Amino acid sequence: MNSKKKNLVCLLALLLFTTGVHAGSRKTVYPVVFAHGLSGFDNLLGYYYFGNDYGTFVGDPCDEFLETACNGSIHSSQKALAASVTPFQSSEVRGTQLADRIQNYMTSTGATKVNIIGHSQGGIDARKAAAVLRARYGRQVVHALISVSSPHRGSPTAKYILDLGPGVTSVVNALAKLFGNAIYGSGNDGIAAAKQLVYNDYSSTDGITTGMKAFNANYNVNSSNAAYWGSIITAQDSINTNPALYLLKEGFYNIDGDGYCVDDCDNDGAAGKGDGTRGNNDDDGLVGINSQQMGDRLQYNECAICFDSITVNTSLGYVSNLNAPTSAQMTSKSSVVSQDHLDVVGVPPDTFDEEEFYASILEFIVTKGG
Repeated sequence: MNSKKKNLVCLLALLLFTTGVHAGSRKTVYPVVFAHGLSGFDNLLGYYYFGNDYGTFVGDPCDEFLETACNGSIHSSQKALAASVTPFQSSEVRGTQLADRIQNYMTSTGATKVNIIGHSQGGIDARKAAAVLRARYGRQVVHALISVSSPHRGSPTAKYILDLGPGVTSVVNALAKLFGNAIYGSGNDGIAAAKQLVYNDYSSTDGITTGMKAFNANYNVNSSNAAYWGSIITAQDSINTNPALYLLKEGFYNIDGDGYCVDDCDNDGAAGKGDGTRGNNDDDGLVGINSQQMGDRLQYNECAICFDSITVNTSLGYVSNLNAPTSAQMTSKSSVVSQDHLDVVGVPPDTFDEEEFYASILEFIVTKGG
């Protein structure tokens, strides 16, 4: 948030405070579970994955006297959980772990349902978790399931890494295990995680069927598992991108992610194809826009003098079959949030207001009955 907007918001907050009106999101009916992406965590030495630029959890309400390290844009009674699963694994494994975390949380708090916001692979894990919880409880447990920057139809970056061959992937996998085991515990598998994020089954000789196409067939958008499904899509180009992702795009692999075809017709690791022009805001550094829509496409509306909001882009329609979106749903840049893959979870440097962004999602969930 720039200084001008901050001043305006402070003035508005002061006016609202004096009139007793809450300036931010309302409390959701059900707690909100935040599901992290690949290589993620709940909090690392006090720095939250779903945090602002200083690592403060965006789901932490300001509910203590003079508390400042909190999100003042959400209701002071908001309930939320920063869930943690194995950083590097398939979504079959991570989704079950996420369901375990949610079940334990519901048991300890008495919650009857939850909402889930998943970033990147966390949005894919959430689909598996919703199905597992439905089977365990014999009823719908997840009310709203919202993904942010999730590669529902695969990521070319995952296939690019796997295609480098054992000499490179073994090193990458060793580093993933070293990092993942240190921050979470044993069980990390960088190869399994990468194969999960490729659209097609990556290998016919490894004895298992992997990839997003098969996963989508098993864990598609399903009203039995969650009452509401929506997604937020991100893309950014040039030096506005996070430095690490900018180097990846410019030096190694730049996704061309705004073309349409059935399945992965160009064998780049993601469904759809490119339009022949890379570097035109067709990806967020790791995921193309043609991979990200699930259910409704949501639009983030920033407001300089009022509370930001989320609305539904009704013109593009609903993606109910994740393996069969329309051409417009795969190619349109309408309602794309101009941020890279990491900006939306508070990895600096950026000018993004993570606190108000997630507060606006919570307010949207309230409008959907969650």
